Amino acid sequence: MPQIELIVDEENVDLRLDVYMAENTPLSRTAIQKLISEHQVFLNGQEPENKKIRTQLNDHVSFSYEEKTLTDILPEDIPLNIVYEDEDVIVINKPKDMVVHPAAGNSSGTLVNALLHHCKELSDVNGYYRPGIVHRIDKDTSGLLVCAKNNAAHAFLSEQLKDKICYRKYYAIVNGVIENSEGEINAPIGRSEKNRQMMTVTGKNSKEAITIFHVLERYGDSTLLDVELKTGRTHQIRVHMQYIGHSVVNDSKYAKKTIDGSGQYLHAYYLSFIHPATRERMSFQTDMPEYMKEYIRSKGGKYLAEK
Repeated sequence: MPQIELIVDEENVDLRLDVYMAENTPLSRTAIQKLISEHQVFLNGQEPENKKIRTQLNDHVSFSYEEKTLTDILPEDIPLNIVYEDEDVIVINKPKDMVVHPAAGNSSGTLVNALLHHCKELSDVNGYYRPGIVHRIDKDTSGLLVCAKNNAAHAFLSEQLKDKICYRKYYAIVNGVIENSEGEINAPIGRSEKNRQMMTVTGKNSKEAITIFHVLERYGDSTLLDVELKTGRTHQIRVHMQYIGHSVVNDSKYAKKTIDGSGQYLHAYYLSFIHPATRERMSFQTDMPEYMKEYIRSKGGKYLAEK
């Protein structure tokens, strides 16, 4: 009977145990609730009091289940846009439509499947289903992320995220015209009580969230932004922009209307971190993806011509 182990990170604090497990394994909540009722799940070495118990930072979750229900994470020969690689880290420019790690409904075709094929070793700090994954970006968000090939590198990179010295910048096209040339959004983010798949600005069961933006160009009904994350909460840019009345264009979760079903116009174009071995700061930058360029051209924008 396979044994799976998970360690709760900052992004997954204060979730119901069954929700956390469903979001971080390929198993459904129904299957997980069944495992809990069958005494197959352990939280910090003890059986949880109930499935509604909430996670805390560094909680250790372990569970077993029958082989016939196991969804193995298999290496897959999926092309990767590798920006940088050495024996400690690998920096990927993730395409739109790629899920970062396996979860319920997505057991293949993920970045993790591709990394397992490409790399001989990956860190296992984040458990069986997230080898090498230090931070994430949404499925429909493209752009840069760094993955760790060993646990020492993973721990060092995670500390930088925690200490806010890993810098991440995004191109975002948002609905409406923002009049101020720059701004800071400091509003705590927590999981929505109405829809657990969504996040929201709230003072209840939330964490500090800070987003800084600069206007790059204005169009008739939208604005191109350069956005910097000071914290890394789930859906942070999307939630914060909705909060100030300027949701990300084409965001099916947080915008009132969309252009199509292809996902939000958001790209992680810049990433900077201190290398875990050399202790030198490394910075990477990628071009804006074509789908965002096409939108800007359609609005008669001049930003691309000036680049």
